[in-house]
This record gives sequence, structure tokens and C-alpha cells, in this order.
Amino acid sequence: MSYIKTLKRIRNNKTNYRKRKAVLISKRNFITVKISNQNIHCQLIKPAIKGDIVLSFSNSKELAKYEWKGSTNNLSACYLVGLMLGKKMLAKKIDSAILYTGQTSFTSKVAACLKGIAAAGVNIPLSEESLPDENRINGSHISQYATILKDDKIRYEKQFSQLFSKNINPEEYPKHFEEVKTRISAGNFD
Repeated sequence: MSYIKTLKRIRNNKTNYRKRKAVLISKRNFITVKISNQNIHCQLIKPAIKGDIVLSFSNSKELAKYEWKGSTNNLSACYLVGLMLGKKMLAKKIDSAILYTGQTSFTSKVAACLKGIAAAGVNIPLSEESLPDENRINGSHISQYATILKDDKIRYEKQFSQLFSKNINPEEYPKHFEEVKTRISAGNFD
């Protein structure tokens, strides 16, 4: 009986080498989306043998430049981060890419990022069934929930305390989303 040693990145669940090989063979730029508890990171990467090269990067902290006052970790923020990355890609004359998830699973937040990238005009293969609804992305469900909770003053103020601290009325969340979306669309990413 002999011991077969596996690679460290496989043991630590960091790399799926079958997916990695397919990405390297395709020789196409790929997009990775990493979601933490507070932020969203989106990268456009060019695969190379000696190491991947990051061509463009966008994260939810950059949304403050466009006066985003909402959460930096919800579906709306994911969409806006994807839109920013898509605009940066087009500024660098890169018009297509594929998604590489690696060991992470495909979630609705990743799908919202892809929808933002596609809305910027980048050609990316995706299925319309896997994308979140527009009402979820622009925050209409938040404003609807706020109108329901408005009768119970204590729960209303507790639930939306973060928005109130940033001077946003939860019923106007979709309007705020659209304002930031137009600022990003009109932005200069050279």
C-alpha cells in the first residue's frame, strides 16, 4: 500500500485543474467574481503559462466614486460592479470573455455581475434563465418591503438603519440605483 501525494492546491480546494486546463486551452480572457462578506471583486484575467495577468479590476469600494450609498454586497452592487468592469473592458478594447468560477459555485450574485458586464456591451456567454430578475437587481423588492414595514415604526427603523444613516429613503432605493447606473454608464474609464 503506497501513499499518492496530491497537489497542495487540490488538497486545500483552491484549484480545479480540469476547469483550469480548459480555460488555458481556450486562450480566451476570463472573468472571476469573488464575493466576501462586505465587498465584491471582479477581475478580467488573461491566462498565461508563467502566471495569469490581471487586465482590469473592479470592486464594490469603487462605487463610492459614483455616490452609491447602498450596501456593497447585495445584488444591486454586484450588477453595478459588473457594469463598471464591462465599461473598463470596452475602454481597453476587449469585447469578449468567459466566466471562470474555479472552486466557487455559480450564485445569483455572480449572475448579477455577469448581467452588468453584458449590459455594458461585452460579449459573454450566459443563459437568460440563470440571471436574476430586474426587480431584484434594481432593488424594487427592498422598496416594497419598506412600504409593508412602514406601519411598524420600530422594525422599520431597525431594518433600514444603515440606509437611514446614509440619508437614503428605502422606498427610493430603485431611483438611487438608476441614478448611479447612469453615472457609471456615462463615466470615462480610459
